[in-house]
Amino acid sequence: MKTQRRRFLQFAVAAAALPALARVAGAQTYPSRPVRLIIGYPPGGPSDMLARLIGQWLTERVGQPVIVENRPGAGRNIAT
Repeated sequence: MKTQRRRFLQFAVAAAALPALARVAGAQTYPSRPVRLIIGYPPGGPSDMLARLIGQWLTERVGQPVIVENRPGAGRNIAT
């Protein structure tokens, strides 16, 4: 009986300490590498132009370069 009570109290203390541990961990800068935006249409079309505009906007907002890659073919399954 005492063992079950002691184990319950240990779990309760551990559960109460978890939020405090999360605050101690420092946040990493995200994203740390260039972002790849994959488009399933050939270059030069309206989807490509829109993706490049969005990529430029994201580059300014996130601070990391956004690379737009066109992967047409196979019914856009390659990009998916």
